[in-house]
Amino acid sequence: MRIVFRCDPALAEHLPPPVPARAGLPDWLKAMPAKAFSESHGRDIRTVKQCPPFVDAMTHGFLMPLPCDVRIEKDKVAWDWEVPAPATSGHPRAPLSFHVAEQFAGAPFANGRSALKFNSFWTVELEPGWSLFATHPVNRDDLPFRLLTGLVDSDRFQDGGINFPAVWLDPDFTGVLPKGMPVAQCFPVSRASLDLVCESFDPVRQAAYAGTVAQVMKTPGVYRKQFRAKRGD
Repeated sequence: MRIVFRCDPALAEHLPPPVPARAGLPDWLKAMPAKAFSESHGRDIRTVKQCPPFVDAMTHGFLMPLPCDVRIEKDKVAWDWEVPAPATSGHPRAPLSFHVAEQFAGAPFANGRSALKFNSFWTVELEPGWSLFATHPVNRDDLPFRLLTGLVDSDRFQDGGINFPAVWLDPDFTGVLPKGMPVAQCFPVSRASLDLVCESFDPVRQAAYAGTVAQVMKTPGVYRKQFRAKRGD
């Protein structure tokens, strides 16, 4: 899957580029032990660090990084980012802008406060028939915001930046969002229509189900060794 990112020429030397999601795993996952003692089981059990679906979801697609440090104080957002004026008309210069609270009236995530909007300085071009799925970085509840999920037809919309709105979770948060912090996780999805087929197990599928479950329960790593597909470099 070829993905092309483009940016304003005046900002090219100042922008951190999008990165493969596998290159942006958080420190807490790296530091997590592979096993931990379970009071319920009375023995060590594997943590999610050894769960391929959990980790594969976190390494899928690419991450859009914050272009500079952003200081957050109560009711105040600031940054020091000395960059040239963009050479392109209508191009943003600030790393953040806002959505007023009224734009989310009635939504379950509305909190009466304006939402952040992470401005993207990269356009995204996908191959024909593919859209860009943009969501909160997967399993990243450590981040103090919650990105709203969106889907953009980036095979057609490829000459304008895609911005990423987010709801701020902690109104009392004070600190710095560091340059390079992931603000969105994105990946291409096909627009091909779905053909949903629901049916009961036949005897062959029943036997396959029972055998697979027995294997998984008996031997660690069955999914990883026998079923997990190799990811591209």
